[in-house]
Amino acid sequence: MTKLQWFLFWPGLFLMVILSNALADSEGFVDQPFIVNVPVESRSITFENPTGEKGKGGMAASKIGVGRKGAALKNINPRQTITLCDINGPGVIRRMWVTLPAKKENLLGFVLRGYWDGQITPSIEVPIGNFFGCSHGIAKAYQSAVHSMTDSAGMSIFLPMPFTKHARFTVTNDGNERRVPFYYAIDYTIKDNLPKDSGRLHVMYRRENPTTLGQDFQILPMRKGMGRFVGCVLGIDNADRQWWGEGEVKVYLDGDEKFPTIVGTGTEDYIGQAWGFHKNTFLYGGVSMWEDNLFSLYRWHLKDPIYWKKDIRITLQQLGAKEGVGYYNKQEDVSVAAFWYEPVPSEPLSTMPDYAARIAPGYAVKPQQEANEVYVPK
Repeated sequence: MTKLQWFLFWPGLFLMVILSNALADSEGFVDQPFIVNVPVESRSITFENPTGEKGKGGMAASKIGVGRKGAALKNINPRQTITLCDINGPGVIRRMWVTLPAKKENLLGFVLRGYWDGQITPSIEVPIGNFFGCSHGIAKAYQSAVHSMTDSAGMSIFLPMPFTKHARFTVTNDGNERRVPFYYAIDYTIKDNLPKDSGRLHVMYRRENPTTLGQDFQILPMRKGMGRFVGCVLGIDNADRQWWGEGEVKVYLDGDEKFPTIVGTGTEDYIGQAWGFHKNTFLYGGVSMWEDNLFSLYRWHLKDPIYWKKDIRITLQQLGAKEGVGYYNKQEDVSVAAFWYEPVPSEPLSTMPDYAARIAPGYAVKPQQEANEVYVPK
């Protein structure tokens, strides 16, 4: 190789290294499976390897020998909390999978909590069924861009969950079911190159049973700072069995007060449907469950991101429509698991309803709440 060739070779090599590192830093390699020379390392935590350490999996023994399903599950009793992971960063949780008996008492009674980077208050606090995409404690098979679920409550979530210093998840049995068999897997990478102000996944559960007549339900109460709203899983108990899908979703951004910046045209429109609800499940929105007057809906803002710089709040109206009456305010039993990213430290989440409030049946309709009586706000 001539001196000129050497002179041209080294800058080219240096540029290739820079571009390779830039690609790795941008995490573009995750969606390009042919790229194998990456800076991260793969790990997984289960009861068979509770620390996720390299070469430490499957060490427990069953009656048929070491490494032969010696610690596949744990039985969790009422009021018992177990730690699912306790990981030093930097890293990214890539997928979580859980299964337990598909009972309402379990899907609403087990609470998942996630803590990022040493923060004392959880950034994730939600019934386990809602975190994995179902409302009302009812598992129905479906798949979206975020979740997959089976009728037997085999549940996965694929939203990336970055952390720079530390990640810890716990699960608590708030219910009364004894010795509930619990299986899980947390798949993650370590040594990820993450910006310090990366958003951490936040998930919050709310329920109003019933909502207040004429007052919009809060999908996401006020959050300050900056962040990105990812989407939500909505549970509706339409107790009066009248048409209910006219309520608009409103997103108040960065100082909006009386009127929002983003406003939809109806609840079924928000999840991508039209002319009523249909038992359809698509990547970014749909109806994953519809039984009698119970609905489980979802909407993911992955291709149409909602960012905020100073503050955000998101609301949902409860509106019906009836021939001869037109639009009217109504009441419903509404629950939500809202998903968003924001940096930490972050403000504590709103107080989650207790087990009794989560599992309570929908409210009983009173005569004055029926659809043929139009509510006129004062």
